[in-house]
Parts: sequence; C-alpha cells; structure tokens
Amino acid sequence: MPRHHQRGSSASGGSQRQLRVAETVRHAVADILGQGHVHDPDLEGHIITVPEVRMSPDLKLATIYIMPLGGQDTDVVLAALERNKKFLRGELAHRVNLKFAPDIRFRVDERFDEAERIEKLLRTPAVQRDLNSDSEES
Repeated sequence: MPRHHQRGSSASGGSQRQLRVAETVRHAVADILGQGHVHDPDLEGHIITVPEVRMSPDLKLATIYIMPLGGQDTDVVLAALERNKKFLRGELAHRVNLKFAPDIRFRVDERFDEAERIEKLLRTPAVQRDLNSDSEES
C-alpha cells in the first residue's frame, strides 16, 4: 500500500534533514555575523541574534530569522543584510556542505514582540481578577 503523507513535516516543522541543515545554517550565519565578516556601516555596532532558520523541503531556500540586540533598528539591519545577501550566500556555501548553496531570505523574528504582548495581557487587571477568582475557588 503506497504512502501518501509526508513524514514528520507538518507538526514538527520539517523533516529531520531539514531541521539538521537549518541548524547548521543558523550556526554558520551567526558565526559570520558574530565575527564581523560582513563589512557594512549599517551592521557595525549591532549585535544580531539568529534564533531560527527554516529550510524549504528541497533545501534550496533558507529563511533566516534575525533580531538585533534590543530590537532596535530592525529595518536598517534587515536592509543591510539584504544588500549583503550575495556575500552571505557565498560564505554559507563555503561553511555548509550541501550540493547547492541555498537562496537566503531574511525576516525579523516576531516571537519576542508576541511574548511581550502576552506578558502584558497577563498583567492586565481583568486577567489578574480572573486568576485570583480561580485560585480562591480551589
């Protein structure tokens, strides 16, 4: 009986190979940025975190999520990384052992903003009142 479903790609965020390659690419990009190999005045003085990389199923596209330290100048940093995309892709090709160097695209990681929004919601008086009433009933 033939299998018609993709194994492990829906709930876990990709196949084992996708996840392994994504983590290798993440380390390589973080290393390149951390060592200051990209010479761009807009990147100087910024510490950039690379919390996640997602690979396409064919491993030909890497979506690299970045966040400048403190969440400041995200648009400036994103534009600088886009300008230096060709250099970064070449560096990745040297550091990551793949048949093809993946195309790369950069996105700002929104998870920090989302976590802060949830934290603020949890501190609102209405939520605190509900939490207190639930604990009194127990």
